[in-house]
Formats: sequence, structure tokens, C-alpha cells
Amino acid sequence: MKPPDKGQVEDNMTKNTHDADVAFIRALAELLNENDLTELQVKRDYAEDDSLNVRVSRKPPQQIMAAPQQIQASAPAPAAAAPAAIAAPAAAAADDAADPASHPGAVTSPMVGTVYMQAEPGAPAFISVGAAISEGDTLLIVEAMKTMNHIPAPRSGTIKRILVGDGDAVEFGAPLVIIE
Repeated sequence: MKPPDKGQVEDNMTKNTHDADVAFIRALAELLNENDLTELQVKRDYAEDDSLNVRVSRKPPQQIMAAPQQIQASAPAPAAAAPAAIAAPAAAAADDAADPASHPGAVTSPMVGTVYMQAEPGAPAFISVGAAISEGDTLLIVEAMKTMNHIPAPRSGTIKRILVGDGDAVEFGAPLVIIE
């Protein structure tokens, strides 16, 4: 039996690497969807001059949902004009409740990660609704790449709402708590 030539061996190695890369990218896409993330970027080094850079992203559900709502709002409906005028104050109140990031006391996540409400399992939570806090107090922890990042209070006040739960995945800029 004749051994395969060098070119044939390299073609087989390239095909195996390509198949592994496709499987890796599919796994990243599944990870993106399972954890409700909008973007994921990874660099995989194989050799000194051989690497794979992958960036997988998607639109967040709010952006996908916003487009149909804008189209519906722009279509004039003469019969619905009177009820729409009555519903406008209620819709404005619903927008405030639906978008806590626009609240002036909102504290947003400085990174993508996982939220932890206490220093360790079984320990008391850093904050609770109605608790008075001082500037610099730890509100919660956001874990990113195995690093525990304490999120400090930007100002003194009272915790009015906690918008995340222990173990929740958060995006950059996602509202975490509201301080008034």
C-alpha cells in the first residue's frame, strides 16, 4: 500500500479543521440564543500564523419588535382616533414601566455578564427594595469571564426597583436597579 502524498494529508487536515470550525461557530450561535445575548466574539489560535476570529451577533428582541409597532403607528385609522387620544396617557405610563433604562435613577450594566445579588451562595443580598444606600456601596456583582465585578452605587439614595434576578444574564447598558 502506497502512503498518501503530502498534499493529500494537508487537504484532509484542512477539511477536518474546517468541519471543526463550522461546528464551533454553530455552537457559538446556539450559545448566543440560549443565553439571549446580542453579540459574541471569540479568537481561536491554532498555530503561530493560523487563527480563527469569529463574531456572531443578532438584533435584540426589542429592535425586532419595534419595527412592526412603528409601521402600525404610522398607518392612519380614522375610527380609532378617539380611543387613541384617550389611551395616550396610559401608553406614556406603560413606556416608562417598559423602559426602565430611561429612568433618571437607573443604574445600568457596564458589561455583558451574569448577575449575582450576594457575595456567595447563602449570604444576604447586597440590596433590597426600600433599602437606603450610600454612594460607592456594592449593589450587585456582574461576573464576566470568571471575574467578579462589584457594581458600586453611583449616588446615595433608596433602592426603588431591582430589575434583575440572581443568575440573570445581562447585556451592556441593561438597567439593573433604580435608585431615587
